[in-house]
Amino acid sequence: MRLSLYEGNDAIAWAAYQAGCRFFAGYPITPATSIYNNMLKILPPMGGTVLQTEDEIAAMGYCIGASMAGLKAMTATSGPGISLCSEQISFAIGSEIPLVIVDVQRLGPSTGSATKGADGDVQFIRWGNSGGLPVIVLAPVDVKDCFTLTMHAFNLAEVYRCPVFIASNKEIAQTRESINLESLERPDIIDRLMPPSGGPFLPFQSLPEKDVPGFLPIGGKVIVRQTSSTHGVNGYITTDPDEIATMIERMNRKIKTEIDRFSFAESLIEPGAETLILTYGVTARAARAVYRDLKTEGNPISLLILKTLWPVPENLIYKNAEKVKRVVVVEMNLGQYVREVERVLKDKKVVFLGQMDGRLISPNRIKEVALG
Repeated sequence: MRLSLYEGNDAIAWAAYQAGCRFFAGYPITPATSIYNNMLKILPPMGGTVLQTEDEIAAMGYCIGASMAGLKAMTATSGPGISLCSEQISFAIGSEIPLVIVDVQRLGPSTGSATKGADGDVQFIRWGNSGGLPVIVLAPVDVKDCFTLTMHAFNLAEVYRCPVFIASNKEIAQTRESINLESLERPDIIDRLMPPSGGPFLPFQSLPEKDVPGFLPIGGKVIVRQTSSTHGVNGYITTDPDEIATMIERMNRKIKTEIDRFSFAESLIEPGAETLILTYGVTARAARAVYRDLKTEGNPISLLILKTLWPVPENLIYKNAEKVKRVVVVEMNLGQYVREVERVLKDKKVVFLGQMDGRLISPNRIKEVALG
């Protein structure tokens, strides 16, 4: 087995290539820049394209255009960059454009601390678009997750024709681990589906027994209409309430009703445990240490590490918390995802542990709250 040192950003770049990504556009920003640097080394020799743009808004726009032309595309930024892109994200959602967006989170607000990690963008990623339609957000814990979840992200973008976010974190992105990339789990590659032949092409007509339209690239032999306005199946702007409602309900349904198919998580459930620690991202490493220590000490707890954050994997959370009395939610912010847990687990006592000062949450602090 050939082991090499990779950081999380390295793994994301290589996974994107393995998933079929051939277009990357971005603007340098700490701590996401090494994704751009890696893509610059990987893609051009393989016939791909990498562009450094004048800002993050342009980067997102270039990626949207490349995806509309049929390429698998990705961009990467951090909190200040993602804050600029709300309009472009909304366009990708409303026009059902496959796209992978990496947000390597750093401590905010505003430009904050460029070299300090946090999970402060969790709610913004979900709700930072006009209209509030759902997006898919995956959250890696380590370098292995960065690789595997990036491949899943491209597949999900293709299957559901939507933007998919990877909610990384400075500590994950820039921590080097010794791994063998070739040995990592990699899902089969999925490409967007073509529309059925034999009839007129309707760009937003769902495929049979699906809520997702078939795809044809712009610039081909068939005219493809795209618009950022409300539209019908033919791609023309509409103000008809029934037509608008049908389209919006389908775009909402195509992701929300499928969440159980991509509820990625790590679940360590101990028989008889009365407390469940629920966490995500880099904090999961400290939570794992607490789980192991308390099990060794004869005072076991259960642990659930979410790797799909949005849509909220409600069934997964409910099932794993079913037999405990108390759930401790640990996240590197002032309380963003805990509200979703409280909503899902109305019959449980939910305790929050948060921290937003540029430091990682320590195992000792988690253990103190878990035993409290």
